[in-house]
Amino acid sequence: MSRLIVYEDQNPGKPIFDSTDPALVATELKQIDVGFDRWESPVQLAQDASSDAILEAYRPYLDALMGETGAGSADVIKLTPDHPQAAALREKFLSEHTHSEPEIRFFVAGSGHFVMHARGRVYDAFCEQGDLIHVPTGIKHWFDAGPKPSFTALRVFTDPSGWVAEFTGDDISSRFPVA
Repeated sequence: MSRLIVYEDQNPGKPIFDSTDPALVATELKQIDVGFDRWESPVQLAQDASSDAILEAYRPYLDALMGETGAGSADVIKLTPDHPQAAALREKFLSEHTHSEPEIRFFVAGSGHFVMHARGRVYDAFCEQGDLIHVPTGIKHWFDAGPKPSFTALRVFTDPSGWVAEFTGDDISSRFPVA
């Protein structure tokens, strides 16, 4: 179940907001210009579906989304616990960073935490299958799919170079382990 927990950035032990209601999650994230939505998709795919098959199945949704956001392309990212670089890939995005363009991700399967740091607060958005999150350019964040990552997501972007993480050097992510 999708969930948002919000903390003051100096108080990781005491949530000031906690909800699994998608409408409340969306309203709370909108305060920092982060978009959140649930797609009720009839798409059914095999667990081992290829990236091309996933893109084709979601094409109508992607075309609409890219039209709304001005993005020009999409790809698929999959990570499983048995991936030979799973630990290294997880570690890479556990540090707070930004991107030079929005990060738009739709969870086809599995789950992960997008944790945003904005306006003196930390927003831990647990996203799962069916969740669409849109993190604007420049929002400080990190991503954690856990020690045994298992997710498939569509990534939507304008220019792949915008996906290069610009690390802030802040160790805040170590003070806010995911719930």
